[in-house]
Amino acid sequence: MTPKPFLPDLNRRRFLKTTAVGSLLAGLPVGWVGSAYADDSPESPSVRFGIIALTDCSPIVIAHEKGLFKKHGIQSSVSKEASWAVIRDKLQTGDNQATHMLLGMPIASTMGLLGSAKKPMVIPWILNRNGQAITLKSDFMGKVKDDPKALKPFVEKAKSLGEPLTFAMTFPPGTHAMWMRYYLAAGGIHPDKDVNLITIPPPQMVANMKVGKMDGFCVGEPWNARAVSDKIGFTSVTTQQIWKDHPEKVCAFLAEYAEKNPKTVKAVLKALHEASVWLDDLGNRPEQCDIVSKPSYVNCPKETILGRLLGDTDMGDGRKFKDDHYMHFSKRNCNYPQPKYVTWWLSQFRRWGMVSGAPDYAGIAAKVARPDLYEAAMKELGYSHGGKDDKTETLFDGKTFDPAKPEEYAAGFEIKNLKG
Repeated sequence: MTPKPFLPDLNRRRFLKTTAVGSLLAGLPVGWVGSAYADDSPESPSVRFGIIALTDCSPIVIAHEKGLFKKHGIQSSVSKEASWAVIRDKLQTGDNQATHMLLGMPIASTMGLLGSAKKPMVIPWILNRNGQAITLKSDFMGKVKDDPKALKPFVEKAKSLGEPLTFAMTFPPGTHAMWMRYYLAAGGIHPDKDVNLITIPPPQMVANMKVGKMDGFCVGEPWNARAVSDKIGFTSVTTQQIWKDHPEKVCAFLAEYAEKNPKTVKAVLKALHEASVWLDDLGNRPEQCDIVSKPSYVNCPKETILGRLLGDTDMGDGRKFKDDHYMHFSKRNCNYPQPKYVTWWLSQFRRWGMVSGAPDYAGIAAKVARPDLYEAAMKELGYSHGGKDDKTETLFDGKTFDPAKPEEYAAGFEIKNLKG
């Protein structure tokens, strides 16, 4: 017999396919590399999420309730916390691995400001835009509408009597604090000198106003709508009237956790994306309210939550309108963690003396805002986002924020408290 000639083009892949060894390897899972399997599943599949009783916790709640976290390999649990301080502390200690959080809090934690231990945190996801408001007690109805300048005479009179008016926000470095400070200052009122500014957890705002402990507050929904429905206050302005499509809550992680568990973070973001797209279908908002209104989450009548989610805004003093900048969760590039938003918060920390001297605006923004984590997760989903945005932003007082000139912006306000 004449042996078959050697075929020089018989490469290694063809050889393996024609041998017993090749047959064995062919049966191994896709992703087998050498002696190790390249596993794409989350490194730490059990993730506990902290939330506060606010409508903007919805992406986390919906991803949990509808099995979207589970779909992406995450065994989720949701823990409703009593205050933003507890939210911060439980993330810092590792009791919670991810959390619903005010945008300013990861910045303060990273820098060790305002009573926070210095523990770097990252923002790879913005949960929502819009959907907060400033509520005033009913005594001001018909005297003050949407212009904080109308408040100034009442502030001056109370101050002259030694009984300054009291306004509440939910946490010193948070979004509600910055909106309240910005609103008062736009009216010629110094928040640190002319009034008392106190901290109250969101679900306790309405009860405290009802017993006369405050003259106004800034908080997320549904508590402004609840003050209207309970007839104890009215909405002066929504925060989207202060800054259209402003960033609000974020999903935050410890920087150390995100570094050690990149696949877990990506899985969380993928589930949040699916939940957020679902939430921005207005036809789903009644179901959203059925779910988040439960005692384990917001604990508020679903009818109170739904109105402003649909843009049906009753300010409580006769003003009613259809708001096309209601709270949204996905559209208009909502979720991209823009570094310029961290820069804006730093400018307000600087404005109000929460830092001494000019902070490292660019350096801190690069540490806290993490578009790289967001982009990696969206690439795997095949989702085309809107990318980075460095455009200027103009707020309701006519002041324009240029992210390239934050120190000039911070120093340019008439009412401020610069230090150093």
